[in-house]
Amino acid sequence: MMPSNDDSQLRDQSAERFLRLVQEPRRGRLKVYIGLAAGVGKTYRMLQEAQELRQHGVDVVLGYVETHGRAGTVAQLQDLPLIKRKNIFYKGRMLEEMDVAAILQRRPSVVVVDELAHTNVPGSENEKRWQDVEQLVRAGISVITAVNIQHLESLHDQVLRITGQDVAERVPDQLLKLADEVVNVDLTVPELRARLEEGKIYDPQKVPTALRNFFQPENLLQLRELALREVAGQLSRQIDTGAAAVPALRRNHDRLLACINSNAPAAREIIRKTSRLADRLGTATWYVLYVQTAPESADRVGLATQRHLLRNLQLATELGGQILRVKSDEVVAEILRVAQEKRASLLICGVTREKSWWQRLTHRGITTSLIRAVAQTDTDLDLFLVTY
Repeated sequence: MMPSNDDSQLRDQSAERFLRLVQEPRRGRLKVYIGLAAGVGKTYRMLQEAQELRQHGVDVVLGYVETHGRAGTVAQLQDLPLIKRKNIFYKGRMLEEMDVAAILQRRPSVVVVDELAHTNVPGSENEKRWQDVEQLVRAGISVITAVNIQHLESLHDQVLRITGQDVAERVPDQLLKLADEVVNVDLTVPELRARLEEGKIYDPQKVPTALRNFFQPENLLQLRELALREVAGQLSRQIDTGAAAVPALRRNHDRLLACINSNAPAAREIIRKTSRLADRLGTATWYVLYVQTAPESADRVGLATQRHLLRNLQLATELGGQILRVKSDEVVAEILRVAQEKRASLLICGVTREKSWWQRLTHRGITTSLIRAVAQTDTDLDLFLVTY
């Protein structure tokens, strides 16, 4: 019996679909070692794993490793192939960066990339090393990398309050969410401080200052808790994703709506807090609403304010939020309208300990008005106030 035209067409379509699958570039795997501070042993662990992979016949190379002269870490470099760093001339100095192009050309199965939060020298293909890692993973190369908890974008405000240090180099949470595996390299606070005092982390002349500042026991305890919580949250998300068919573990369908204006510090904290809330609640969708009032129109605010606003909106996007921009002088009414339109269940707004930051802008208590308006609506809408 001769096959029908329909059968031939179905076979052709099936073959085309499979061909597309075969031709699609395969994404590499991403493994992230995370720690509470420098010196806990992240680089050492990565190199240990690289040695084990090599012993099992895996083609693994070192894309960028920073040993800081630590003897134990240096010893782990033995026999591991290293991709030579690229020299970039900048402001009268010759500086070294990871050579992404050389790694892509070499195409190893696995590459070790240290210092994930590093900012590349101007003139590099990517501004940040985490973007280099993204590029490698998209190209089908698996990456093992490392970062300290204080470099995570959504934790910036908490880390600033804990340590008093404004961490400039940060990694967006989205990258960690893309990781196939996140491993916490943990040390107790006494163990870490002992390593510091023994000169295993910094040069001896830097130790007393470090002990008095960043490496204070209370700081380290809180950073350790942040690291443990972050890795536990990552594991929870992986379990949630892997068991999506189980009703009890499905993602929360609540929608969060963060309300900001052009007050840059407040907006940043609200955005980061909303991102953390979304992760904690297992919320798939969250929004950032900017209601532009007449006093905030482009012709009435400075260029610096506009730049800060754009950076905050970009931050929201990097953290996984969806941006909503509207123009209205009826801020409360507009927030409620958008909340209803997006079926939001939780509003996140900001207040200072003295008075609402919106009140300073509009000379009336918008946050207070919003609380009253929400209380009077026949909805399940809740409010979360971020103080700063």
